[in-house]
Amino acid sequence: MPVPSVKEINDGEYLPVDDEHRLPHLRPEGRPGRVAAVPGVRGIPEMLSEHLDLLDYRRNVAEIYARVRSRPDEEGWRRWVRDRDDLFAGHPQSAVEDRETFTGLHYYEYDPAWRVIGSFIPDPGAEVDVAHSDTGATKFNSIGRIEFTIGGKVMSLGALWLAGYAGGLFVPFRDRTNGKGTYGGGRYLLDTAKGADLGHDGDLIVLDFNFAYHPSCVYSPRWSCPLAPPGNHLDVAVTAGERLV
Repeated sequence: MPVPSVKEINDGEYLPVDDEHRLPHLRPEGRPGRVAAVPGVRGIPEMLSEHLDLLDYRRNVAEIYARVRSRPDEEGWRRWVRDRDDLFAGHPQSAVEDRETFTGLHYYEYDPAWRVIGSFIPDPGAEVDVAHSDTGATKFNSIGRIEFTIGGKVMSLGALWLAGYAGGLFVPFRDRTNGKGTYGGGRYLLDTAKGADLGHDGDLIVLDFNFAYHPSCVYSPRWSCPLAPPGNHLDVAVTAGERLV
C-alpha cells in the first residue's frame, strides 16, 4: 500500500507560510521576560510569573507543531526553522543564554528522504530511568518500538511514555553524527508532552528527521535533559535536522 502523507494522516488544511504569520512577541513594554498583568489582579508573585512564561512557551511550541502537521513539506520545515528562531530569540523561557547575540540555529539542508512513516509495535515493558545530561534521571515506561525503513534498511526506535500525570510520547535518538555535526548526547524527534508532535494515525507514526532538534542542555548548562537510551541508537549518520554549526 502507498505510504500516506502527513496531510492524509492528520486531515488538516495547509496554512500560509510567510513573514506575516510568524510568532508574535506579546510582551508588555518595559517588562521583557514577564507576562502581562492580569486585569484586576495585583502583585503576581515572581515564581508564578515564571510558571506562566513556561506555559506560554509550551503553548507556542504546540502551535508551531500544529502548523508543521498541516504543512509537511519543505515550506513547512522552513516555517518551523523561522518560528524556532523567533522563539529562541525572544521568549523569556528560551534556553539560549545570550539572546542579544543570537543569530539563529543551524540545520542540515532539508531532505525529503528523511521523512518516513513508522509502524508502532506495542511491547509494554518496565519503567525505566532515562539518564540526564547532568545529574538525575526521568522516569519513562517502555511501550514498544517504532519500525521504519530508510534507504532500504529497516530500523527501529524505542517508544517511551512519560511516567506521570498526562504522560507523553518521547522518542530521542543517537546516530553517527553525534560528537561531530551534532550533540554527543543525541537529539529529540518527538516529545509530545512539550508539544513536539509530528502526527499519527492508528499505529502509523510520522518520523521526519528534518525536524530533529537538540535538547535544551546544548544551549545552556542550566538545563539537565534526558538523553537517548541504548535502544535508541541508529547505526547511520542522520544528516537531517538541527546541527551544531
